[in-house]
Amino acid sequence: MTSSGAIAAPRKNRKPLNLVEAGLGVWGVIVFIFLFAPIVVIFIYSFNSGRLLTSWDGFGFQGYEAMIAKPAVTSSVWVSLRAGVLSSVLATLLGTLAGVAMARRPGKWVIWFSALLLFVAITPEIVDAVSLLPWLVFLGQDLGLGIFNDGIVRLVVGQSLFSTAVVTYIVRSRLVGLNENLEEASADLYASPTKTFWKITLPLAMPAVLAGALLSFTLGLDNTIVASFVQVSGTTPWPVYVLSAVRSGLRPDIASMSVVMLVLTLGAIGLVVVVLKKAGDSATQIARTLAG
Repeated sequence: MTSSGAIAAPRKNRKPLNLVEAGLGVWGVIVFIFLFAPIVVIFIYSFNSGRLLTSWDGFGFQGYEAMIAKPAVTSSVWVSLRAGVLSSVLATLLGTLAGVAMARRPGKWVIWFSALLLFVAITPEIVDAVSLLPWLVFLGQDLGLGIFNDGIVRLVVGQSLFSTAVVTYIVRSRLVGLNENLEEASADLYASPTKTFWKITLPLAMPAVLAGALLSFTLGLDNTIVASFVQVSGTTPWPVYVLSAVRSGLRPDIASMSVVMLVLTLGAIGLVVVVLKKAGDSATQIARTLAG
């Protein structure tokens, strides 16, 4: 009882500190710091005024200036962007059609087709690269199909293999969880299958299509092994240029361009999230869509 006669409110029972949970939390923070510290380091050292990144010689923008001034750097980045966009378009087109077919036309063929996509997804990149090189040479030189002698075409073919499987899984996973009532209603109103696809199915799948396009683009930018095998002279992509350049030492201009491409990628992800938000998707739906 208090002096005023009121009954004192009981104290809330505080949850005892769980040492296991606290330890796991600290360990999780340490793991995240370990994983993301290299990105922070390369961002800081992109402003290194020295010739190499092995030692800090002072703050400066020489790396960013050299990035613009060197034709080899700008050319390799332009090749990567072109190949990334084109492979993303191809993978999104094929993956969307395949994902819609798997979700809306189920059957025994889906099992075999899923196994084929899984095989494509788990095949090591070095195997893809070794297989693609003689195949593209055969098409371009032995059969005389000159289009396969073009470096950009080779990069697009190589980069779109894995990306197509990724887009297919993402689109299928979204449509499987959506009811077909709208599409059935469209058919009942005598809409053609093509019109139903453009007016109903594709808008329903659009968040997954956008997410798949983004992922295929970023996967194309990061493709190094396949690109190093199928590239031709004059169309060296950025990852292959970096791989060859670091043999003589990691220079600030390479770090600077890496930072710029990282910022562009994060900006693209942010743009897709904004588009999905405007489409009415919640944060949970966005995360599920991006994860397939």
